[in-house]
Amino acid sequence: MADDDHAATWKDFNEAVNMTPAALKKHLDSDASQEVGQKKDGDESTGHEMGRRILAIKDKKKADLTDDDYAAMRKVVGYVHRHLKQGGAARKDPDSAWRMSLMNWGHDPQKD
Repeated sequence: MADDDHAATWKDFNEAVNMTPAALKKHLDSDASQEVGQKKDGDESTGHEMGRRILAIKDKKKADLTDDDYAAMRKVVGYVHRHLKQGGAARKDPDSAWRMSLMNWGHDPQKD
């Protein structure tokens, strides 16, 4: 992938992920985090798994990111942008599944 694409992805990812690694880790360790999202056969939810992936990406040096990392970063950006268009009345509830799910993906809508 071209360096320009990687630069744009990096920028978009860091705008979409507005939680610090420490805040994201604390959220992922909570019961509320683990109770939301789509699960495959009772396993970990897709969003919770991606939250752990975000932490791994954030822990890497930019020069060490792989094309697979950039693909995951684009997936995060897409999810956050789509999910922010939803929410309805849940936007007013700090404990809503909508917010908890977004936070699994590294974005706290209450920080917007």
